[in-house]
Amino acid sequence: MKKIKAIIICCLLSGSVFSQQKPNVVFIYVDDLGYGDLSCYGATKITTPNIDKLANQGVLFTNAHSTSATCTPSRYALMTGIYPWRKAGTGILPGDAALIVPTNKTTLPSLFQKAGYKTGIVGKWHLGLGDQLEKEWNGELKPGPNEVGFDYSYIFPATADRVPSVFVENHTVVALDINDPIQVDYAKKVGTDPTGKENPELLKMRSSPNHGHNNTIVNGIGRIGYMSGGNKARWTDEEMPLTFLVKAKEFIESNKKQPFFLYYSLTEPHVPRMPSTMFKGKSNLGYRGDAILQMDWAVGEIMKQLESLGIAKNTMIIFSSDNGPVLDDGYEDEAVSKLNGHTPGGVLRGGKYSTFEAGTRIPMIISWPSQTKNGISKALLSQIDFMASFSKMLKIKPVKSEATDSEDMINVLLGKTNKGRTVLIKQGITSLAIVKDNWKYIEPNKGPEINLLTNIELGNSLLPQLYDLENDLGEKNNLATQKAEIVFELAGLLQKIKDQKTKD
Repeated sequence: MKKIKAIIICCLLSGSVFSQQKPNVVFIYVDDLGYGDLSCYGATKITTPNIDKLANQGVLFTNAHSTSATCTPSRYALMTGIYPWRKAGTGILPGDAALIVPTNKTTLPSLFQKAGYKTGIVGKWHLGLGDQLEKEWNGELKPGPNEVGFDYSYIFPATADRVPSVFVENHTVVALDINDPIQVDYAKKVGTDPTGKENPELLKMRSSPNHGHNNTIVNGIGRIGYMSGGNKARWTDEEMPLTFLVKAKEFIESNKKQPFFLYYSLTEPHVPRMPSTMFKGKSNLGYRGDAILQMDWAVGEIMKQLESLGIAKNTMIIFSSDNGPVLDDGYEDEAVSKLNGHTPGGVLRGGKYSTFEAGTRIPMIISWPSQTKNGISKALLSQIDFMASFSKMLKIKPVKSEATDSEDMINVLLGKTNKGRTVLIKQGITSLAIVKDNWKYIEPNKGPEINLLTNIELGNSLLPQLYDLENDLGEKNNLATQKAEIVFELAGLLQKIKDQKTKD
């Protein structure tokens, strides 16, 4: 009898050890951060010591990509493993959009749930809430993050420059007052709140002309869209990042004794850039630079917490951005006038919205101290690959009809091989590009060559474009006429992939 008890105890203990060996995963996803915005990626006008430390203890990727040059489609791909251009309605969403992530399919967070993890999201969502465009903000907001795999959710619905400017915890607006109901409209003004257009004298940060940030004023800043009510629930921009940091740390503390997956989605350095007071003026690069310093500090705070809890060695931290950089994206915040020689895209051409490299080639760092092989990786990698990669790591057999554009890159993520993707599709605001080996083909497109509001080259042209990224990372020399056979091959391959069907 004693022998049987001993065997049972050993089995229980071995099971406990096995569960503890499952790595925690903290995915830090930032907004509009460029390839050249971090000192570990070569920036010299700004220093990001905490992210640099993360890079020194992990793998820094030089050829990693978001799927798209804007936020909603990149996030959709991350959650589903499906190229967003395959599905209508995955462009930049308004603040009151319906949920676009399927609730009946495996998603990145539900994958971790299947493996026994506690899952949480803290920060920006921007993938829609509810099942219709116009919604009742004063009741339960569902379906949303909780219905696609997150056990806990503390978000703002869309972007910081779009109303409603409120936090949503699980299904409910935080600090909601039923006597001051929230109303949101993106077509016409609601209520009597002043707007940036009617009352510019009330703004503490003026909007750039023609960007649309001249609707309801919240915290002295004009937003996109109209909002009334919810005055107690409205956050201030200076407190928002600190609130998200506190909630992220609370989630980690609450789940320190079990495997957890935390999707910590920061708003920095997306507009409106209004950093906490202790960071204002610290970068000498205007509020955009200050926001990057604030972001770096938050990363450091998470790293310190993991160390103090004794779980840092068995926690994988992923750091990346949803798309490339933009300076003037709607507010006069000195991002342009105080650039001071800083190059947010590094040597890359383009930026946010662009099919050129700076639109989708983004910083990516992965650190799992007990597993990652430290160094720099040149492997071609996409954020869409996390679905298949974590399926492999967690030993969850994927459903054949799901995450069909995702590829298993777990050994690449851990720095164990430099053999990444051979083919990748990348999405600008109006055109697609395909990369195979070192060749990049951008399909002909009638869209504008330059976004006049942001002064960013979009990569559009009526003629085919072909670039040798091995020798011309800045995409200065279009070789389409000299390499017609490669253009023909890549154009055909792009069309073949576009024609592939995927189930919704």
